[in-house]
Amino acid sequence: MREVLKNVVAFFICCVSAVTCVAATRSTNAPAKQAASESTLAAVRRSDAADRDAQGKLRKLTQAEHMRRAAVYLSVRAFAEARAHWQTLIDNYPQDPRVPEALLGIGRSYFLEKVYENGYNVFNQLVQDYGPTKEGREALNFSAASLLRMGRFSEAATRYAEYVDRFPNGERIDTAHLNVIDTLREAGQPAEALRWVTRTRQRFSGSAVETNAMFAALRLYVAEEEWPDAVLMADELLKRSFPKAVLTSRSEVAYLKAFSLEQAGRKNEAFSAYLAVPDGIESYYGWLASQRLAALAGKSRSEVVADREERVNSAIAAVADSYPAPYRTAILSAAKSRKLDPRFILALIKQESVFKPLAKSPAGARGLLQLTMDAAQKYGPGAGFNSVRESQLYQPDTSIMLGAEYIEHLTSMFPGMLEPVAASYNGGEDNVARWLKRAKRKDPGVFTSEVGFDETKGYVQKVMSNYRVYRTLYTADLVRRY
Repeated sequence: MREVLKNVVAFFICCVSAVTCVAATRSTNAPAKQAASESTLAAVRRSDAADRDAQGKLRKLTQAEHMRRAAVYLSVRAFAEARAHWQTLIDNYPQDPRVPEALLGIGRSYFLEKVYENGYNVFNQLVQDYGPTKEGREALNFSAASLLRMGRFSEAATRYAEYVDRFPNGERIDTAHLNVIDTLREAGQPAEALRWVTRTRQRFSGSAVETNAMFAALRLYVAEEEWPDAVLMADELLKRSFPKAVLTSRSEVAYLKAFSLEQAGRKNEAFSAYLAVPDGIESYYGWLASQRLAALAGKSRSEVVADREERVNSAIAAVADSYPAPYRTAILSAAKSRKLDPRFILALIKQESVFKPLAKSPAGARGLLQLTMDAAQKYGPGAGFNSVRESQLYQPDTSIMLGAEYIEHLTSMFPGMLEPVAASYNGGEDNVARWLKRAKRKDPGVFTSEVGFDETKGYVQKVMSNYRVYRTLYTADLVRRY
């Protein structure tokens, strides 16, 4: 569950951008490790309570201790407490070399809280006062990301371009190029975006960055309904390799090619192209291709589609025991009152916690649906909880009710497709709204191709693959079919 982004430390390490954020995969920890983390936080809070003056202001500590305590608070998303230590360091040690790092921490904490204006102001200060430093370069990148999330798209594109021009060998030079492309699209400047595609391909010729720029062009052509160009770009992409650094996959590109052929009215070619997308239990784009094949087949080709579907169903039956449906009563109750598909809730739980009610992430997301306390407090009243204690998040019924309330909120925001709901659960509603707008189409595969965080795109595909299996194995009342 992502109310801000659960693994905050990993999110800070990665590039916060319009294009990609390769955050660490969320995981559950052993009880001993959880206890150590909680005891560290409790110890820091006790120390802070003792280290305040009569007015309640933090006392001057060593620089290292202020940074350590800020890091502890940051790891559990206690942003105000982290900021207090960063600011105390800045106030008491204005010449210390850690000041730029503290300012960057303050700006990022506002960014994660979605207080983008405050973050933008801090980033600007960093750029002005410490521009040549690593923190100054990071701040320039974050200032562009803040403008983007404030809807100031042209200014954001200009900031990313400024990074390219000022720091041609900067740490974010590759993503800065890619961010310019997508941000110009959001600014309604597709021609200028294509110019930057060319510039990026020239700068990074033969690399994964060039492949990513080509993929950005493919998505642009699809959004702008430039079907011949989309097909040509897809064909060019399919001749390349797809290492880990590439932000797409062969199946995704093949699906977009088939989709473009279909939209161009080239139905027979589209059928063949969809057929070339391999299907399987974990093949999200294979599933979408199979759905399109069923719509295009007609009587003469129905047997081909049926054989493809039968192979997948046989594979699903073979792994059925890996897709249980526990907590049936609680899930059905929470789902039916909110008009949700209980199988989608199961798909999310499987991905979030693998049905372990005591699961906990390093950043404090808890329970079956990996809810954070701020999410629980926000959605608790709608789920019938006037207050929620931390320990209640480990109770299956509570987690399911709170999670369902949040899912209902997301489905009301993004009706008609579950992919944006899954993407929001992991990557945030504000980002999803932008990706949907950029896609300009309701096709789920087109939307998913626009998901700008690598982790979130993978999450969406896994959740939807889980959902496909649960739909095959269970009725809407969670009764096993076979």
